[in-house]
Amino acid sequence: MSGVYDLREDGHSSGWVESMRARRIGPDECDADALGRLIRSGRPAEAVVLAGVAITRARGPAEIARVLLMKLGALLNLGRTSECPAVVDEAYAALTRCDEPALLGEFHALAANVAYHQGSLDRCVTHLVSGGRALERVRKADHIAAMAWLDLAVTYSNIGFHGHAMTAHQRSQAIAAAADLDPVDFAHPEIRIRYAISLDHQGDSEMCARLLAEALDELGPDDVAPFELPYLGYAQARLATLRPPPDGGPGPLMWADVDPTGEANELRQLADACLAIAGGQPNLALTRLALAEACVTVFGAAEVPRLRAIAHVALGDHESAHRAERDVARQVSQSVNRLHDLFVEGISARLDHDELRRRATQYADEAHTDPLTGLPNRRHLERYVDELTAMGRVGSIGVADLDGFKIVNTVHGHLSGDRVLQRVAAILTRTLRRGDFLARFGGDEFVIVLPGTDPAEAQEVSERLAAAIAADDWEAIVPGTPVTLTVGWAELNARTGILAAFQAADMGMLRAKAQWRAAGGKGAAAR
Repeated sequence: MSGVYDLREDGHSSGWVESMRARRIGPDECDADALGRLIRSGRPAEAVVLAGVAITRARGPAEIARVLLMKLGALLNLGRTSECPAVVDEAYAALTRCDEPALLGEFHALAANVAYHQGSLDRCVTHLVSGGRALERVRKADHIAAMAWLDLAVTYSNIGFHGHAMTAHQRSQAIAAAADLDPVDFAHPEIRIRYAISLDHQGDSEMCARLLAEALDELGPDDVAPFELPYLGYAQARLATLRPPPDGGPGPLMWADVDPTGEANELRQLADACLAIAGGQPNLALTRLALAEACVTVFGAAEVPRLRAIAHVALGDHESAHRAERDVARQVSQSVNRLHDLFVEGISARLDHDELRRRATQYADEAHTDPLTGLPNRRHLERYVDELTAMGRVGSIGVADLDGFKIVNTVHGHLSGDRVLQRVAAILTRTLRRGDFLARFGGDEFVIVLPGTDPAEAQEVSERLAAAIAADDWEAIVPGTPVTLTVGWAELNARTGILAAFQAADMGMLRAKAQWRAAGGKGAAAR
C-alpha cells in the first residue's frame, strides 16, 4: 500500500524534510491534522494510538469522521486490516450525522480497500462507485476532495481496474491544480507505471514503453514524494529492457536515499534484474529473478516471468522464453479468474444478506405486501382508503384487469404469467403520478386510487396506463399473446365507502371488458 491517506484542511504540503522531523504531539494539540502529520512522517502506529485522544477533542460529527478516517488510513498503511471493519462502522456512523460529501468520498475509498483485503470485490467496487458519486457532489476544490479522488485512484489501481484508476487520478490532479495545492502530493506515478506494466503483461510492449517514457519525461525526483521515487526508478530500469536508452544505459536510479523496505525493496530487486538485462548480463538477471520470486505485491505474479522471458530472448533461448511467456499468460489469466471468483462470491454473499434481511422483515411486511409484484395488497389497500376517507379526502378508484390473461398462462405457463404480472406492476407504477396509489387485488386484477382526482381526469390517467401497457414489448416474454389493460372507475368518498366504490368500479371494468370482446378483442377499453 503506497497511498498516503491524508485529510489536511490547510491544503499545503508541510514538506518531506519537515514531516520526517515531526515532533512528538502532546494531548492538547492532538487533532486530525496532527494525525495527518504523523502519517506523513512515517509514524502511522502513533497516529492509531493518538486517534482515541483526538476523538475526545473533536467537535461535531464531521471532525470525528476526519479523525476516524485518519485512523483507518493509518491502519491500512500498517497492514492491520483486521482492525479496520470496526473503524469503518464508526466512521460511517459519524458521517450519517453530517453532510460532508468529500469526507464520504474518502470514507468509501478507504472502505473499498478494506473490502478488497477481506476478499469481497463486490463490496470493494460498490464502495468505489459510491465514493465517486459522493465526490461528484463536492463543489469546493480543496485538499480533502483531491486526496479522496487520489485514494480512489490508488485502490482502483491496486485491484487492476487501471482505466478507472487513471480517470480518478486525473480528477485528483485537476482539483489539486484548481486549489493551488502542491502537485508533488498528487503526482503518484505508481498509478501510471502499474498501468503501463499491465499492458506489457497483456502483450502491448510498445504502449508500455511509450507510457513509461512519458512518465519519466514529465516527472523527475523533485516532482514526486520521496516514497514514490522507487516507482520512477523502476520505470527507468524497466524501460531499458524494452527500449535501449539513447546514451547506452539507464543511468543512476532515482532512489538512492530511499529506505529499501516494503514496496521499495521489491521494486529494487526487480530493477536489479532489469539493469542486468539492459547491461547485457541476462544470466545475472535470471539469477536475480530466482531470488525475486516473492516479488508479487506491486505488479502481480506476472512480472517476474515476464522479465525472465526478456532475459531468455537476450540469451537467444527462445524455447525457454516461450515457456516463460506461457507462465505470464497463466498468471494474468489466474488474476482475472480470481477477480471473477471474488465477484461471484461477493454477489453470493450479498444475496445471502438480502435473504436474511427479507426473512427478518417478512413477517412485518407480508401482511401488507403482495409477494409476487411487491405492490401493496388488499389489506394495505383497505387501510390506505380508510385513512384517506377519514381525513375527508375524495378521489377516484379504479379496477384494472388484463385482457385475455388466461391465454398467457395456457400458452406460455404460469412462470411467464408471473413475469407478465411483475412487468405490468412496474409499468403501472412508473406511469402513475406522484401520490397515486397502486395495489394488486388478486390474480391479474389491480386497484388504483387517485386522491383528489375527478372521474374526467381519472379517464385521462386510464388512457395513459392502457397505452403504456399496450406499447411494451410483450413479444420478448410471451410471443403471440399481446397484453392489454381495461380499467373501470368510480368516485371515492367517505359517504359511499370503499366497498360500494369498488363494486361500482368493478362493474365499470366489466362493461368495458364486454365492449372489448364485442370489438373482437382489439385495443383496450376504459370507463
